[in-house]
Amino acid sequence: MNTIISNCLIFAFGICIGSFLNVCIYRLPRENLGIGHPKRSICPNCKTQLLFWENIPLLSYIFLKGKCRTCQGLISIRYPVVELISALFALAVTLKFGITLVGFIYYLLLIVLLVVTFIDLDFQIIPNIISLPGIVIGFFASFYLPDMSIQDSLMGILTGGGLFFLIAYIFVTIRGIEGMGMGDVKLLAMLGAFLGLKGVMFIIFISSIIGTIGGVLVMIQTRSFTFKQKIPFGPFLSIAAM
Repeated sequence: MNTIISNCLIFAFGICIGSFLNVCIYRLPRENLGIGHPKRSICPNCKTQLLFWENIPLLSYIFLKGKCRTCQGLISIRYPVVELISALFALAVTLKFGITLVGFIYYLLLIVLLVVTFIDLDFQIIPNIISLPGIVIGFFASFYLPDMSIQDSLMGILTGGGLFFLIAYIFVTIRGIEGMGMGDVKLLAMLGAFLGLKGVMFIIFISSIIGTIGGVLVMIQTRSFTFKQKIPFGPFLSIAAM
């Protein structure tokens, strides 16, 4: 019974964290918004400030039937989806590592990748405020992560960032257009800091496969068989890392 209760509490904690992640996803890419500004959440459609009970993670979406109480505008299904994914991450990490520092580090990495994925899908950017501090945090986290060392973290940073920078530079030189943004370069450097050289090589391999499949599907869907389409690569890197 104690295990069931503790797992429920962890799941609820993950849902609450997911609510905060939704704030980050919506506000970080927008210049006129910040994590603490405005202090209260608003409807993105009518800009009405939400009441307390309208901010209850997951439950408010169910109570409101996916619509704003004021303007009846549709609330994106993304909000409860992000909250549920965050909760599942919290539960999975706890079951694997327990309530430990290592578990916290991996959970932090997972939720950061969740934020990166949705921001990149919407805006095709990966904010520096996420990736640059992430590189530093990942490096210091390597002191505590199993099967990781300072040297491995450094090699991951240099290989991840350096290799992707080289690929991006060669692509621009040959094709004359940007094939990979610097946001992807810094994201892979961050992943290298957390996961090391082997982790980076695995991510590059898997993300290339997923990205190729995703790119072909987008071409088929849009009926635009050209390599000039902009497809965010951050989500593929994030999925491979997860």
